[in-house]
Amino acid sequence: MSDLTTLLEVGGPVAALGGGAAYARAKHPAAYWSSIGLPVSTVRLLSSYGSVMEACDLTVPPSRLRVFALKTMSRREVRPVPPRRGIVRPTTTGLRLRLRLAPGQEPADFAAAAERLRHVWGVHAVYVTTVKPGVIELRLVGYDVLRRVRMPRKSAGGFLRVPVALREDATPFIRDYRTIPHQLTLGATLSGKSMYLRHLITGLAPQPVALVGIDCKRGVELAPFASRLSALATDPEQAAELLPVLVQEMEDRYDLIKARQGIAPDTPDEEITSDIWGLPDSERPVPVVLFVDEVAELFLVATKKDEERRDEMVTQLIRLAQLGRAAGIYLEVCGQRFGAELGKGATMLRAQLTGRVCHRVNGEASAKMALGDIAPEAVTAACSIAPERPGLAVAGDTSGGWSRIRTPYLSLGDAAETCRESVHLVPDLPALKSFRPDVPARPAETAAPVFLPHPVTD
Repeated sequence: MSDLTTLLEVGGPVAALGGGAAYARAKHPAAYWSSIGLPVSTVRLLSSYGSVMEACDLTVPPSRLRVFALKTMSRREVRPVPPRRGIVRPTTTGLRLRLRLAPGQEPADFAAAAERLRHVWGVHAVYVTTVKPGVIELRLVGYDVLRRVRMPRKSAGGFLRVPVALREDATPFIRDYRTIPHQLTLGATLSGKSMYLRHLITGLAPQPVALVGIDCKRGVELAPFASRLSALATDPEQAAELLPVLVQEMEDRYDLIKARQGIAPDTPDEEITSDIWGLPDSERPVPVVLFVDEVAELFLVATKKDEERRDEMVTQLIRLAQLGRAAGIYLEVCGQRFGAELGKGATMLRAQLTGRVCHRVNGEASAKMALGDIAPEAVTAACSIAPERPGLAVAGDTSGGWSRIRTPYLSLGDAAETCRESVHLVPDLPALKSFRPDVPARPAETAAPVFLPHPVTD
């Protein structure tokens, strides 16, 4: 009986602790990492660093001076030297460790061994980034941060910079319009494309920028944000009227730059290399961000007349993409499907869209259209996105780099409320006044009476 009591007293708490740890790891990975995973992985890394580097062929032969000192002073065995390690810095999602590369090493050697390092140190993933020549940083991620997205509290946002999603290495994905002026965003129904667009609008709403929308789904996507929009077109007919106005606004801004810098009025726009950011603050026009949702609707035609209108709209979109950056006009082109079969100008428009974000799509052709020309391996990653993970996407740019990202959930009501609170920031653009959407007045909220009336009885 005493043995059974001892077993229950010792085994019961151990089983409860193990079960609680397993539950926390499955349901609350962030809490599990902070309490158990972080100290275990830190001890494992510090105790096995030298042997792991040697097993992964990340060591180099020691210098002649070191060999001579070891043989003459201690007579110890001469072993390969691992890279010099810096301080291990814990984070809420993993560990960060800087290494100084030994002579003859390069960051690609550590990137190739990242999968082996992940298994040895018991973490979810290992990423390698170059800090400066000769110094790299290993970012160890303790758990799958894209399963339940929690944006960092301190994100490097700012003017025309919107932290819109989380990367798989636990760093924020920031949409920077000054660096990447135009972007193509693709995604099938329920893939999270609308959530991504929602975060962009709410991130730009509190900033002094003009937001213009073309929503060919009768405005169901952008109408909730009408209070913050300077213009809104809800069908191809209205878009055909709005795009020439934006092109004229762009040309007027080029004339302003010419007048300020003393350029001849007959100089072609394509030969002007400056932009509105060189103008004084008092003369600088407000930036304009154009959101185009369901871009394929602008390419579809049914009659000869529609074909002429389509060609004109596509030409104007290409002009805005080619010349709009210097004039402070930025494009965010979204759609479910985008391919060369849409018609003339589709491939030329895509070539001007530097940023690419591809959510789950219905066909490999759309993924190739978005990512195939910048990173062929990213196409496979985009086609493997599961429907159970809405908001997951592959983001890249024309430099060839790409990564998986996921947008956190944001309710439509909260996004619309943010736009209503920023209605005073809508800039005064006379050319767009006729396209300003009608914002229905909110019903007045009547306060409930303090005392309920009671019927008078005889």
